[in-house]
Amino acid sequence: MQCRKNFDTFLKDTVNLSEGKLALLDERVEAIYKALKADPEIGPLIRGKKRQGSWAQGTIINPVGESEFDADFMLYLIENIEWADSPKTYIDKIYAALHRHSVYGTMPHTRKCRCVQLSYANSMHVDIVPYLHLADGREVIVNRDADKWERTNPAGFTAWMQKKDGIANSNLRKVIRLMKYLRNHRGSFTGTRSIILTTLLGERVGEIRTLTAPDCYSNVPTTLLTIVEDLDRWLQERPCQPSIADPSGSGVTFDHRWDQTTYSYFRARIHTHAREIREAYDETDYDRSVRLWRKLFGDAFPDQPRAAASLAPTTAKFATTLLVTTASRTGRAG
Repeated sequence: MQCRKNFDTFLKDTVNLSEGKLALLDERVEAIYKALKADPEIGPLIRGKKRQGSWAQGTIINPVGESEFDADFMLYLIENIEWADSPKTYIDKIYAALHRHSVYGTMPHTRKCRCVQLSYANSMHVDIVPYLHLADGREVIVNRDADKWERTNPAGFTAWMQKKDGIANSNLRKVIRLMKYLRNHRGSFTGTRSIILTTLLGERVGEIRTLTAPDCYSNVPTTLLTIVEDLDRWLQERPCQPSIADPSGSGVTFDHRWDQTTYSYFRARIHTHAREIREAYDETDYDRSVRLWRKLFGDAFPDQPRAAASLAPTTAKFATTLLVTTASRTGRAG
């Protein structure tokens, strides 16, 4: 059973980062930005800022328990020719600006591979990512560990996400949040980075899919079923770790973000989850269906009134549409 109202409540009350926390994040990032702009050394190079990662793409979720949540923003800088031979200098200079600030200098702050991380006690940490347009036309971020530039295309990634989410009737972002909840809160496929998960889920969305199953992205649970089963089929055809290209068109891959061990574990877990989602979705008894969804997502998945949750006719229609797909799963290992 779809249990659509249950999913709406689950996303709103449990999975999604609250509006209050999002507002606090906005406020703190703006304060950090103003402080860096006022710094005499790094300030003159700053030309703007933009959200990055799950914050930018609308896939950020609540942290586990009392853990911190994290968010990234890109600090748009112009080139300083004196630092041309050492890209990591940009990270070092941002770190130094925070270090000498009257407020941020007293807070935990550290240099990471691609950012400077500033931590707020018992609430959040913010990653500040230097981002430049080089004279040769490249858009880049810094890899401090290797002291080199890495190509990036944040506008291209955002356009890709918007296109894919549009095809999925604005349900792709919700599915990504649900899958991140499984990873973070339920301990499934740990080690798989968010950028890889987002890319793999998003790449399974396509307009051609709606030609064979017009309702496949009609609501959250149906989109979850469609994308995860499609991802499962794709993964089962690839026992060895595949190359995952940045869908923005930057020309880079995310292959360095995981290895064969992490990939194999992810592949096995998605195979299991595809079966669990199909079982919960196809169950026609409401109480049993809720129990199956809770087996997957935990007891935080809510129990709504039967009249609000039951959508059995649509469930049956979609199950018939995907009959061949479901049958093809028989006999797979996992």
